[in-house]
Amino acid sequence: MTDVLDSPRIEPVPLADALGERYLAYALSTITSRSLPDVRDGLKPVHRRILYAMRQLKLDPKEGFKKSARVVGDVIGKYHPHGDQSIYDALVRLAQEFAARYPLVDGQGNFGNVDGDNAAAMRYTEARMTEVATALLDGLDEDAVDFRPTYDGSESEPVVLPAAFPNLLANGANGIAVGMATSVPPHNAGELCAALIHLVDKPKATFETLVSLVPGPDFPTGGELVEAPEAVMEAYATGRGSFRVRATWQVEDLGRGTWQIVVTEIPWQVQKSRLVERIAELIETRKLTLLEGVVDESAEDIRLILQPKSRTVDAAVLMESLFRATELETRASLNLNVLDATGVPRVMNLREALIAFIEHRQVVLQRRSAHRLEKIVKRLEVLEGYLIVYLNLDEVIRIIREEDEPKPALMKRFKLTDVQAEAILNMRLRSLRKLEEMELQGEKKTLSAEKKDLEALLASDAKQKSALKDEFKATRVRFGEKTELGKRRTRVGKPPAEIDIPIDATIEREPVTVVLSSKGWIRAAKGHGEQVGALRYKEGDRERFRAEAQTTDKLLLFATNGRFYTLGCDKLPGGRGYGDPVRLMLDLGNDVEIIAMFVYQGDRKLLVASSQGYGFVVPEEAVLAQTRAGKQVLNVSGDAEAAVARFVEGDHVAVVGENRKVVIFPLEEMPEMTRGKGVMLQRYKSGGLSDAKTFTLADGLTWQAGTRTRTEMKLENWIGKRSQAGRVAPAGFASNNKFG
Repeated sequence: MTDVLDSPRIEPVPLADALGERYLAYALSTITSRSLPDVRDGLKPVHRRILYAMRQLKLDPKEGFKKSARVVGDVIGKYHPHGDQSIYDALVRLAQEFAARYPLVDGQGNFGNVDGDNAAAMRYTEARMTEVATALLDGLDEDAVDFRPTYDGSESEPVVLPAAFPNLLANGANGIAVGMATSVPPHNAGELCAALIHLVDKPKATFETLVSLVPGPDFPTGGELVEAPEAVMEAYATGRGSFRVRATWQVEDLGRGTWQIVVTEIPWQVQKSRLVERIAELIETRKLTLLEGVVDESAEDIRLILQPKSRTVDAAVLMESLFRATELETRASLNLNVLDATGVPRVMNLREALIAFIEHRQVVLQRRSAHRLEKIVKRLEVLEGYLIVYLNLDEVIRIIREEDEPKPALMKRFKLTDVQAEAILNMRLRSLRKLEEMELQGEKKTLSAEKKDLEALLASDAKQKSALKDEFKATRVRFGEKTELGKRRTRVGKPPAEIDIPIDATIEREPVTVVLSSKGWIRAAKGHGEQVGALRYKEGDRERFRAEAQTTDKLLLFATNGRFYTLGCDKLPGGRGYGDPVRLMLDLGNDVEIIAMFVYQGDRKLLVASSQGYGFVVPEEAVLAQTRAGKQVLNVSGDAEAAVARFVEGDHVAVVGENRKVVIFPLEEMPEMTRGKGVMLQRYKSGGLSDAKTFTLADGLTWQAGTRTRTEMKLENWIGKRSQAGRVAPAGFASNNKFG
C-alpha cells in the first residue's frame, strides 16, 4: 500500500509553519471581522448586519414589530453564518436600556433586566429599530458607503454604515480579540456633538477644551463619576485609562432619630441581584459590622435599602466600607482600540476618534451629494426633452404617428439624446396638458438651483464644514441633553475625601488566642485564658508561640531572613483543628523559621539583632507589611540569620553570646533605623549572638532559669560599651544562654 505522504498532491510542511499561518489567519479574522468596532459607526460586523437585516425587513420605528426569530433567521441566512444564540444575544444587548445608553433596537417582550435575568427565547420577543438606528442607516441608498458581497455571494452588505450619530463613543463597545481588546464606556451624545462642532473648525483643540465639553462617560444606569480630573484628562489624551464610578445614595429619615440609606442608582454592568447577595454575604460573615441588613424594594426603579446597626453609625463611614467591599463602586475601563478607516486596529485618543468620525461624515456628505447631483443631472436631461415636446407638440405627434422608427427621427429632428428620446416616447398622454408644462418648468428651476448648490458644496471645503456643523447641531437637537433620552444620567462629582474606616466597621471584634506550633501550624482559638481550653497538636508537634488578641488586630511575625510578615487575626483558621501551615499564608521559604510573634499596636519600638551580633532599634509601625512577601527590615547575608526581636523597655541593653559572655551598655548607644544591617552589639572571636534584651538598670537584669525567674542587681562587671566582648555571665545564668 502506497504511503499517503508519498502522494504528489501532498506537500510536507513543518508543524510550526502550518500552525503559524493558520493562527495568523484566525487572529486577523477575529480582530477585523468579529471583536473590534469600526471607529466610523462604532459597530462590530454582527451588530451592523443585525441593523441592516432589520432595515431590509422594513422594521422602522413607526412600523410594526416582527418576531426576533425572523430577524435572527435573516441575519444567519444572508449575512452572518454563526450561531443563532450569539446573534440573538447581540440583538438583546442592543435593546437593553440598562446596557446600551442609546438602544438601537426597540424590544417588545422580556429582554432581561438589571438583576441579570436572561431574555425570553427569540420566538417570544419582537423587535424593531429605534430612531438612533435609523440615523445610523440614513443615506444607505444614496451611495453613502461601499457595499461588498456577503459570505456566499448571493447578497451584498454595507462595509460600514453612514452613521449620522456618534455611536462608538455614545454607546461604547467591548471586545476581546487575539492579542488585543477594546473597552469604550458610553458617553452623552449631546456633549459629543458639542465636541464635534468645536473640532470641525479647530481640529487641534486641546484636551482641556475637549474634557470641558465631554467631562466623562454617561452610563445608562446613572451613578456618580468620582474620578480625579487629571486622571480623566490622561485617559482621554492616551486612549487608555479607567473611570471610578459609585452608586448614588441618600439618607432617608425615618423619624425619632432613626434612618436608613437608599441606593437609587448602581454602577453600569453591575447585576443588582448579585450585588445584594454580596452585601448579604458580608453581613452573614460579620465583615460589615456597621450594617444590620439589606432589602431590595426595587420595581422599575432601583431602590436598595441599607439598614444601619444603630442610629449612631456614621452614614459616610458605612457607605465607604461598602464602596471598598462591594460593587457599589467599580471602575469602567477605557481602551480605545478600534479599526480605523483602512481597517487597521490602533489605539486612538478622544480627539483622534472624534476627528475620524468627522472625516467619515465628510466622506458620506461628499458621496451623497455626488449621488444626488448625478440624479439631478439625469433628471434635468429628461426635463429638457419634455420641454422640447411642449414647444413642438404637433411635430412630435406627427413623427410618432407616421415614422416606423420614431426614436431616431426624434433624435435627428430635435437633436435629442437617447435618454431624452426614450423618455418622450414613454410619456403618458395626460402629461401633455398645459399645467404639466408649468410644473416641469418649476421643477427644472428648482433642480437647477439645487445643482448649483451641490456643485458649490463639493467644490468648497468651507461649505462642507458648515454643512457638517449644521448636521451635528441637528443631531444634538434630536438626541441631545434637552431630550428625555439624551439627559445626562451620570453625575460628574469630585473625588471623595479620604475617610478612615475603623477596622471594627468591617470585622466583628471578638477575643481570640493565636497559637503557632513548632512545625509552623497557626490557628486562632476563640477566647482568652481558660476560655481557650486544651488544644490538639499533630504528633511530634507542640506550642511555640501564643498571643492573646482581637479579631480586629494584626499579627506580626519575624523570621530568620530578617523579614516581618503581617496577618489579619480575622483571616486565621479556627482553633478546633490543627490550623493551617503558616507557609501557605505567607511567601515563606522552607529554610526560613519564625523567631517571634506578637500583636501589632503601632506605638512601640523593637530591638532587632542578627546572629552576627549586629542590630538596631526600629519603630513598630515601620515593620508592618502590606503583602504576602513581607517587609525586609534586618539585612542578613551569608550564614547570618535574624536572631532577636524584642520590645524596647528600659534604659540599657543586655547582650549574651553563644560563648556565655554578657555585655551591658546604655540604650542611647543604639541607633534607630527602619532598615539595615545595624551596628555591632557584641564582638566575638568565635560563635555569635545568642540573645539580647532591653531593661531598666535600676531594676536589675532578669532571666528565666527553668521555671524560676532570677535577678542580678550588681551589674558593674558587665557594664561597658557597645561592641565590647563582655564578661562571662553571672552565676546561675540560664543554661540555654537566653534571657527567657
